[in-house]
Amino acid sequence: MSAPEPSLVSRSLSAVWHPCTQMQWHADQSLPLLAIARAQGAWLYAPDGRRYLDGISSWWTNLFGHSHPAIVQAVRDQLDTLDHVMLAGFTHEPVVALSERLSALTGGRLGHAFYASDGASATEIALKMSLHYWRNTGRPDKNEFICFAGSYHGETVGALAVTDVALFRDAYAPMVRGAHVLPSPAAGEAAALSALDAFLVRHHDRIAALIVEPRVQCAGGMAMHGAVWLRDARRLCDRYAVHLIADEIAVGCGRTGTFFACEQSLDADGGGWPDFICLSKGITGGTLPLSLVLSAPAVFDAFLDDTMARGFLHSHSYTGNPLACRAALATLELFDKLDILQRNRVWAQDFTDALAPLATHPAARNFRQAGMIWALDIDAGYDDFSRRFYREALARELLLRPIGNTLYFMPPYVLDDAQTALLARGALQALDAALA
Repeated sequence: MSAPEPSLVSRSLSAVWHPCTQMQWHADQSLPLLAIARAQGAWLYAPDGRRYLDGISSWWTNLFGHSHPAIVQAVRDQLDTLDHVMLAGFTHEPVVALSERLSALTGGRLGHAFYASDGASATEIALKMSLHYWRNTGRPDKNEFICFAGSYHGETVGALAVTDVALFRDAYAPMVRGAHVLPSPAAGEAAALSALDAFLVRHHDRIAALIVEPRVQCAGGMAMHGAVWLRDARRLCDRYAVHLIADEIAVGCGRTGTFFACEQSLDADGGGWPDFICLSKGITGGTLPLSLVLSAPAVFDAFLDDTMARGFLHSHSYTGNPLACRAALATLELFDKLDILQRNRVWAQDFTDALAPLATHPAARNFRQAGMIWALDIDAGYDDFSRRFYREALARELLLRPIGNTLYFMPPYVLDDAQTALLARGALQALDAALA
């Protein structure tokens, strides 16, 4: 008699190193490893037919539900025409059209999109562009960066330099060049602005850029700050000749209520855009990896020269991949066709109302919202709340993964009334069960 076929989970545990995971927890089942066979709309389906409502958009990427027919068709059509060509010395219609469309969303104030495949790479690109800009313009001493307490900008070496989450950074400290960590506006906007001003007065001559997650520091526990704060920070950057990098990898693509979160911080005349915008995650609707950096015209112009060394010498093999660019174009078309930003404003209020019993739970603290992001902190009284809640949520057909004791929601933009009710009701039931 032949041995039974090993399960997909056991095969994965034997062959795959899963990201951002203590693999021992999967091995001992304290953190279940789920096999997913297919996905449709807001649902993920296991091989045995069990399903899970994706309440976090698969790490904040999936905006319009899984396998959205318009995005799928766009990728299929592109696959029949051009799958890939290197972007060094070549171009193609999807990358040009996407770059034009993204620049138009800034009113033409930023452009010349530079492409990669993941958010951390976009952070690296923006940091390198800023530093190299100052070198090209005769100020090579401006080569240091400012970030905020609790900030997260990715896990590659450059991105870790401007990340202030010890769990991600400490093990790699010998590899990481330190940045200047200032108080977060989420802990007090006036104090953070004052600290930034005081620091720039003393050190602006060696600071290349300030990097910030507009409105929400996501991986840092969904810490939120107001929109006006970034406008004031922009003015300080202008005063002291420091670049402003807006990391919109998680908060862009409508997550905070406007397509770019930094739009909420603009002056009345539309001025005040950052020098760089980093975008990834939702830009392809959660279908294919793509990231990009938009830059101010003055930045791009500083690299134009007959000398190769003054060019931006950075590349990725799949930069500007046509399939990913077509998926992104289809995603942007859905924003327009479905009037998604207006739809989200209405739905967000409905979901906030549905979350009222959770927001007022005796263990809940600091319920907060920014656009399509909701969060609250749980006074659990024990250390492994995240894993306990995760298991209880799965038992109620929900995919929700707290960050420590912070329970948050970043659902797709397509939930219907029944799914909305299930997400709110099931989260409350999971919380009670996790605390029991």
